[in-house]
Amino acid sequence: MNGPRSGQLISTRLYCSSEPGFEIPGVENDIAKVSSDDFRRLPIAASAIASQPDGFSLRNGHAHMYASSEIQDFNITLFDQDVRVKAIPMSYVWAYGDGTSRTLDFPGEPRPNHSFEDETPSSHVYQETGDFTVGMSTRFRGEYSTEGGPWTPIPGVATVPSESMVMSVWRTKKLLVSTNCISNPRGPGCNSPFDE
Repeated sequence: MNGPRSGQLISTRLYCSSEPGFEIPGVENDIAKVSSDDFRRLPIAASAIASQPDGFSLRNGHAHMYASSEIQDFNITLFDQDVRVKAIPMSYVWAYGDGTSRTLDFPGEPRPNHSFEDETPSSHVYQETGDFTVGMSTRFRGEYSTEGGPWTPIPGVATVPSESMVMSVWRTKKLLVSTNCISNPRGPGCNSPFDE
């Protein structure tokens, strides 16, 4: 029979304890790796949608909207190894409820003194009045570190939808009046700025 028999010595090699260990062909270090499916299964929190004023705009005005998001950290265990994972927001896909949508690579920011006349990088103009359901999804990219090792990119992205928001869009109407609400409490606009 050709080839080594069971228990037969094949070769010998001198080894010094100060030498680095040698690799056995076909055997790789079993370092836990985070796959795209592993990443998408993480409980990544959705971004919060906000607008100023809150849920209200005027037709042909600039409705300022923005998202609140941040980098999220997770500690998981894969194959008995401690792994840190980062979920990093990278883009925001807006659907404004009027048939239009766009993708931004920034979340926007609060504008406490926003006026409907002021366009912002994340504002939107509605051409019609009514209630519109605004939706937004955040795309996260991921990185992981196994047992304190270097950070490694995770292939693919995780898309996380946010809770929708209703945007009420009103129209404005100009009226010429000769009195004020003190002298004429029943005058146009005296009961509500949204009087027809």
